[in-house]
Amino acid sequence: MAAMGWLTPRRRSATARSVLAGEAAAEAARKTSQQLEAERETARAAEKPPKPAEPEFPVAGDAEAAAFFDLDNTVMQGAAIFHFGRGLYKRKFFQRRELARFAWQQAWFRLAGVEDPEHMQDARDSALSIVKGHRVSELMSIGEEIYDEYMADRIWPGTRALAQAHLDAGQKVWLVTAAPVETATIIARRLGLTGALGTVAESVDGVYTGKLVGEPLHGPAKAEAVRALAAAEGLDLNRCAAYSDSHNDIPMLSLVGHPYAINPDTKLRKHAKARDWRLRDYRTGRKAAKVGIPAAAGVGALAGGTAAAVALHRRRR
Repeated sequence: MAAMGWLTPRRRSATARSVLAGEAAAEAARKTSQQLEAERETARAAEKPPKPAEPEFPVAGDAEAAAFFDLDNTVMQGAAIFHFGRGLYKRKFFQRRELARFAWQQAWFRLAGVEDPEHMQDARDSALSIVKGHRVSELMSIGEEIYDEYMADRIWPGTRALAQAHLDAGQKVWLVTAAPVETATIIARRLGLTGALGTVAESVDGVYTGKLVGEPLHGPAKAEAVRALAAAEGLDLNRCAAYSDSHNDIPMLSLVGHPYAINPDTKLRKHAKARDWRLRDYRTGRKAAKVGIPAAAGVGALAGGTAAAVALHRRRR
């Protein structure tokens, strides 16, 4: 067994050489550890930093903030004035010639994908001539019916959810549109929104005169309306949000601290990307790819439906 003694560990006191070896190993470990950490730091620096999470928005309880939503093609597919016109035709407010005009304007709106001021003005002139002499209360009552018939199922669910988020945060939500204020008010009430800014038609003793008060609420006029309402309501525009699909609303979007491009046309999409505005597109498939064309199925359906009605009327004659 004595021969196996070399396998048995024996206690030996540390020598100067062993102490030196231990200290050298410890120092080397520290250096390699520092080197590895430096390499990790270099690797982390080379990596793309994670995008910071967006702060919670809208801010709950912010009484000085509100949201402003364009209507046509932002909240609702297509243009409210054309849906309203179809409803009035059904109730024999105007004849086949005017219906064909509405159909053409709607078809043009669908193909162009933008709110051309000249065409929109023409549409409003048509509407004004049609309602002239009618009572405001009568048109409001009919507007409720038209909303159910032609507008209720054309509300974009995504945009509606955005508006609800502001309401849930305790903020006021306003529609801002070139459509008649009466029509806009009906839509706002049906959606549970605060109210609406819209084009004001002149009335005397509750009867439409066929004239406007000022001009249509379009482009810069929308921005002025938002500015005036914000001042009256005590709002801080830097804390407010605005939503639109059209480059015509850039003045309004530029007023607020939180602009959103919703289903944007080509010009607004380019402008929004250049300024790092938030974008939301609720169109799908091919329609979303064709940014310049509204994706609303209801837009095409209205143009086709009115044109078909004209053709049917002709055949019956």
